[in-house]
Amino acid sequence: MSQRSLKVALLGFGTVGASVARILVERPELAGRLQLTHVFNRDVARKHASWMPESVIWTDDYAQVLASAPDIVIEVVGGVNPAREWVSRAIERGSSVVTANKMLLAAHGPELLRAAAVRGVELRFEAAVAGGVPLIHGVREGLAGDRLIGVAGILNGTCNYILSRMSATQEAMETVLADAQRLGYAEADPTADVDGHDAAAKLVVLVGVAFRRHLQLADVPRRTIRSLTIADFQYANRLGCTIRQVSRAQIVDDSFHAWVGPVLVPQGSSFGRNEGANNFVSIYGTYGGETSFSGAGAGGLATAVAVVSDLLSLTAERRRHEVEEWLPGTPAEPPPMPYYLRFVVRDKPGILAFIAAALARQGINLDALLQEPGYPKDQLPFVITLEPCAEAQLHAALGEIGNTEWHASPPLALPMLVGGNP
Repeated sequence: MSQRSLKVALLGFGTVGASVARILVERPELAGRLQLTHVFNRDVARKHASWMPESVIWTDDYAQVLASAPDIVIEVVGGVNPAREWVSRAIERGSSVVTANKMLLAAHGPELLRAAAVRGVELRFEAAVAGGVPLIHGVREGLAGDRLIGVAGILNGTCNYILSRMSATQEAMETVLADAQRLGYAEADPTADVDGHDAAAKLVVLVGVAFRRHLQLADVPRRTIRSLTIADFQYANRLGCTIRQVSRAQIVDDSFHAWVGPVLVPQGSSFGRNEGANNFVSIYGTYGGETSFSGAGAGGLATAVAVVSDLLSLTAERRRHEVEEWLPGTPAEPPPMPYYLRFVVRDKPGILAFIAAALARQGINLDALLQEPGYPKDQLPFVITLEPCAEAQLHAALGEIGNTEWHASPPLALPMLVGGNP
């Protein structure tokens, strides 16, 4: 690119967009490299900020933005549509795009990367995964010499805040979630976070960067954290573990298995020690082994730092353009893993024998039985841990066990990342 400052148009002036603009305004040394010219937002009049330079044009007309011929369009609106149309039109016009939109990339990353390559522009998305952690650059550039075989991470700061606080304080999820919403960690509707949709979209993007394969979001199984109770943390503690929402993908022959959900992790592991709204990601390579990244994964300023870093990378002399393509990825069954099973029952003779027999019929071995005293007989929780077994075997056994009348609440099954796992 030439040495003139690059014209930048900002789509979206919410928490992240306003933070991006504030960094650009409060760092005058960037003026020779980046010039914010337009802010686009629906109902834009209510978004005007007195601290913005008078030279910035505020508009709700996207055609006006494109007519100004911006060098870079920043998309921080979120969602798949109409963001897909706006990003596609910017690329077609010849503008590079910087986005924080993991849902857009999870759904349409391959086509947008191809379009950018054909047009000779860049599509950057450091902020789409792990917020302010330089994960995308680290994987794409720093680990390019390795053959990557797996990723595992805490990719959702909201869930990590909820679960680490429940573990530390023994508060109910409803209480902690309400505080997370009050503090701005969780949305009024927390579904995308607590049910795993946000983390699954980030995992799809991370798999694309690490393995150059595109998994369909629908092919990534996800389990909610809503069913976790204080009893689960008490039992996890007895096992020397705690509970975190983990996103994981591994190469299995020529395919991938990927999933998102709550799992038991050792308390002293990198995942177990990760507290609050921070993200933690480990990348596994054939030659380099495990490489880890951690830091603030949520919040307007942390995400804005990643966006501005992408902007600055585009002001450098343009490197020879290399097409990045994500080929279709094929989902596979995960390998056998140990599991934690929690039951809450209306107590009666024969329950343990029935569960053990159902598991035995699927060739599953029990590892340990844990039962804390002091619970009422009509709401009695207990835990069985299992030796490594296939997911299909476990589901078949739980299908039989779940059809009995003595359950006070549905059984809960969580994988256990123990024995050399992060």
